[in-house]
Amino acid sequence: MKDPIRVAVTGAAGNIGYALVFRLASGQVFGPDQPVIVHLVEIPPVLPSLDGVHMELDDCAFPTLAGVVKADSDHLEDAFADCNLVLCVGSVPRKAGMERGDLIKVNGPIFTSTGKAINAAAAKDVRVVVVGNPCNTNCLIAMSNAPDVPRDRWYAMTRLDQNRAVTQLAQKSGQHVSDVQNLTIWGNHSATQYPDFYNTKIGGKAAAEVIGDEAWLQGEFIECVQKRGAAVIKARGASSAASAANAALDNVRDIWFPTPEGQTFSAAVCSDGSYGIDEGLIASMPMTSDGQTWTPAQGFEHNEFAQAKIDATIAELREERDTVKDLLPN
Repeated sequence: MKDPIRVAVTGAAGNIGYALVFRLASGQVFGPDQPVIVHLVEIPPVLPSLDGVHMELDDCAFPTLAGVVKADSDHLEDAFADCNLVLCVGSVPRKAGMERGDLIKVNGPIFTSTGKAINAAAAKDVRVVVVGNPCNTNCLIAMSNAPDVPRDRWYAMTRLDQNRAVTQLAQKSGQHVSDVQNLTIWGNHSATQYPDFYNTKIGGKAAAEVIGDEAWLQGEFIECVQKRGAAVIKARGASSAASAANAALDNVRDIWFPTPEGQTFSAAVCSDGSYGIDEGLIASMPMTSDGQTWTPAQGFEHNEFAQAKIDATIAELREERDTVKDLLPN
């Protein structure tokens, strides 16, 4: 029997957390022969709901579930003790009248504490995926407050944006989603993100050539992907939950297992300077993984249109970094 993997999920009783913890426990992510101990983390007022989640996990009788640990956000070191993976799902949501900068400032102290607790208590091989928005900058804050955790262990989730973009291209071209390969989300998980259709392949051919409608690609397609979250909120009266949970688990598989030959995935990571992106920014780019760490995929070229889009989203990330500079230890 393999040693269990310990996975912490913050906001575990929220909509996204609820949609992913059962799949984590069931063996869907790490395989049917890999035991998992889930650490469920919530703010104190929500702990009764967390008890309900625990009961449901017990009632599923998953053979791969080796244990459940419950902890409140006032005791994060207990929550993250010996964890190999931390999924930072919980964050303060954006409310009516709140500017993006306000949201960043509200969530900043939360992720300062998160980073410090991960640094103090998590396993030496811990990997961290930040889902709670604004995820790029939340990830930057947490990483900056965890100096002993290598920078290649930190990820902010842009896999949901990638999945959204892949589906739009598949539907437009009349192809299956599995035919769409190497679509990259560049930059920030925000309305400035750039879904790179120029370097995407559909059935092995250039996506722009297959679709044959560059005006749609440069306009409606990009706008749809950038504003999909708002469209979901308008349609269902709540933010994306099941699709966000699914993407978070896709992200875990992307980083936990080797990338298939010739393929890439999107994730926001601590830039090493590739593609001219400021070193140290948490920015999304094309990735490959060997199952231990990531490497920026090389060889992606950009025309003037694409480069302008990338420059705009990187500029936004710089502004967000400057907004929280007092939370980033030197």
